[in-house]
Amino acid sequence: MALTGRTALLAALGSIPIGVLAPSWAGILAVNAPLSVAILCDYALAAPVRRLQFTRSGDTSVRLGESAEVQLTVTNPSGRPLRASLRDAWPPSTWLPGTEQAASRHKVVVPAGERRRVSTVLRPTRRGDRRAARVTVRSYGPLGLAARQGNHQVPWTVRVLPPFTSRKHLPSRLARLRELDGRTSVLTRGEGTEFDSLREYVPGDDTRSIDWRATARQTTVAVRTWRPERDRHILLVLDTGRTSAGRVGDVPRLDAAMDAALLLAVLATRAGDRVDLLAYDRRTRAHVQGRAAGDVLPAMVNALAPLEPELVETDARGLGAAALRHAPRGSLIVLMTGLDAAPIEEGLLPVLPQLTQRHTVLVASVADPHVERMAGSRGTLDAVYDAAAGAQAQAQRSRTAEQLRRHGVTVVDTTPDSLAPALADAYLALKAAGRL
Repeated sequence: MALTGRTALLAALGSIPIGVLAPSWAGILAVNAPLSVAILCDYALAAPVRRLQFTRSGDTSVRLGESAEVQLTVTNPSGRPLRASLRDAWPPSTWLPGTEQAASRHKVVVPAGERRRVSTVLRPTRRGDRRAARVTVRSYGPLGLAARQGNHQVPWTVRVLPPFTSRKHLPSRLARLRELDGRTSVLTRGEGTEFDSLREYVPGDDTRSIDWRATARQTTVAVRTWRPERDRHILLVLDTGRTSAGRVGDVPRLDAAMDAALLLAVLATRAGDRVDLLAYDRRTRAHVQGRAAGDVLPAMVNALAPLEPELVETDARGLGAAALRHAPRGSLIVLMTGLDAAPIEEGLLPVLPQLTQRHTVLVASVADPHVERMAGSRGTLDAVYDAAAGAQAQAQRSRTAEQLRRHGVTVVDTTPDSLAPALADAYLALKAAGRL
């Protein structure tokens, strides 16, 4: 049983005149006895809570930063009308801070034998699966003095997907891809390694592209045209070890890497390449392989949604072995990891020769813009010390990147906002150079 504020108000109003005019146990009993009877009657007339039936419907997935709506249907099989307040509980990260009170609580009136539906609007602040906790119902009697209260478990899961904010860069990169394929009119023809067609020679064409056999069979000079190779294999490898847990700005490094991976996956599938995904630290955390072009993005988004960084040191040898196991020879392996000197020198560099011998390797890393601001600060003694620390950190990352380049690795090291377009540009550059 739960008592309401109305009950407390009536008890207070009845006790004041008794306390002033005739303070005694008999006076208190004269006020509280009728009130107690009214409370018991009100409680007895309230609709039972345990017999209520609940079903859910609505959204099962939502992108981070967007809203999802989940409907809760309340069925009252009893013979008494239900007047209730209802709390639809979810984890705290399901709502923006300070909005849970208004979003999760509902007033509902359900006549006997009928049903009503209430909607709960969720706005998650973190990726992953959000599971409904429980539904708490407080059923009031007709006088509003007492209420029955109980809980019901009504399972429902909403998967919060990565936001994919880098999709705004996709149109410009697709236009560049069409230029490489020769599907748009441009002043210069993109280089490639896959034969496309023959056409008539025009002044300014590279004479090395002349096909002399075809020229001998016709009256005009014929030149070969080329396009970037298709059906290449790309393996996106996400390092989910401790370095990926570091926050740069408002997001972890892993989230910035995910966003870049999604943009590259969409671009590569549009280019006719096959894209797989591997998330690894000391074991495989997520794996997407062998999906058709139209299924790659949904599969990757669902695989990345519940992925969280693990506070362990990444097993670089195990990561290299897993990449070699899942990538056929001649693939592009895109490794998204940090450029910290110790993990690279002790973990990645020893296994790089095995990777670069069989594959093209590209390393993408998230740089902290705060370090760049530190390196440029001046004016006070503290600012000078900050500048020295920032310059030292930048120099260390540059040395690590140069070590990787000496092993034939392409390195992309930039801030979270620039990582996705920079990685897409590096992929297109490899395409244009005929390295894929």
